Amino acid sequence: MSDSYIQNLFAERIGGNTFGKETKIYKFEKIKRAKAQARKAYPNIELLDFGVGEPDEMAFPMVVEALKIECAKPENRGYADNGIQELKDAAAKYMEKVYGVKDIDPAKEVIHSIGSKPALAMLPSAFINPGDAALVTVPGYPILATHTQWHGGKVINLLLREESKFLPNLDEVDGDDLKKAKLLYINYPNNPTGANATKEFFKTVVNFAKKNNIIVVHDAAYAALNFEGKPLSFLSVPGAKDVGVEIHSFSKAFNMTGWRLAFVAGNENIISAFGHVKDNCDSGQFIAIQKAGVYALEHPEMTEKISQKYKRRLEMMVDVLNSIGFDAAMPKGSFYLYVKSPKGVKKDIRFKTAEDASEYLITEKLISTVPWDDVGHYLRFSATFAAKNEEDERRVIAEMKKRLEGLELEF
Repeated sequence: MSDSYIQNLFAERIGGNTFGKETKIYKFEKIKRAKAQARKAYPNIELLDFGVGEPDEMAFPMVVEALKIECAKPENRGYADNGIQELKDAAAKYMEKVYGVKDIDPAKEVIHSIGSKPALAMLPSAFINPGDAALVTVPGYPILATHTQWHGGKVINLLLREESKFLPNLDEVDGDDLKKAKLLYINYPNNPTGANATKEFFKTVVNFAKKNNIIVVHDAAYAALNFEGKPLSFLSVPGAKDVGVEIHSFSKAFNMTGWRLAFVAGNENIISAFGHVKDNCDSGQFIAIQKAGVYALEHPEMTEKISQKYKRRLEMMVDVLNSIGFDAAMPKGSFYLYVKSPKGVKKDIRFKTAEDASEYLITEKLISTVPWDDVGHYLRFSATFAAKNEEDERRVIAEMKKRLEGLELEF
């Protein structure tokens, strides 16, 4: 990057005059490079990618057909601004049908977003002043934390530990931090741990938020991918709507990755503030996509089929990983397995971090995972690997077992 006067004009939030000059390589870039190197070194061997965090299939044919029909209508060509009422209405009905949440006002308590990520990025703009703080679970998705820092706020990490079933201990938050805290970010079922929340935990969160005047942002991207009973919404807990909002993504629930559609539901004041920020950031998602989203919300049975597939895959993956020496447990939701990373290979190879283990697995066995070294050392295996059908799923997982068995991993 050129050392022109422009170099000295970059905002401090993105690195100031050192922007573009940092030599540190982040883990996802390392994984990308390692995969490219492995493919080049072994062009005739299939790379087994258990690191992908997005659905492996297209959206359902009728959702695609709905988009085809709607995108040809002249009335759908204009700006959507803060969203069409049909999507808000469908979202409120969906929340009642799928999660049992009955009291959502579609006019005031629902708003669409161009995916979950922008919603998480914009919410700090509505609430964080310099010196304020956000409580954020770690490991996790960093977007709300990043934008909190960009607004001059402080990020307080809530550690997700295995002994606490990957639920944060809110009693650990320092009193001075509590006074500064305005936002609490949680995400269940959780990425990367696959952990599920309970109603009791959500009740604790509501009480904590009320006691400390904190807004709860529940990222429910994986909430519909549930393997035991009815999916759980934060908003189903009494008092939740008084303190927070919930973000629902179409990407994971309906295989609509890349369509960029989500909705935020909950507290009217929070929705209004988010809408104000959003109105100054974008002009809404293409109306035809929103109308295809309406069709998806009206057919939650599609998500049930998706969940069945992930459950089937995860059960096979748990069996295989445990047979090799991993300590894997079937999650109650999401499409992730989060397992302690191996410490080495019996051929005198040691791993200091999960990142070391992940790079080794890609380089030596063409098996891709995502490492997490934030709280202990773990590998994340995703059930969204590419497979044509159930027979192909079994083939891929059998191949994973074959390659891992040959390593004689140590734990």
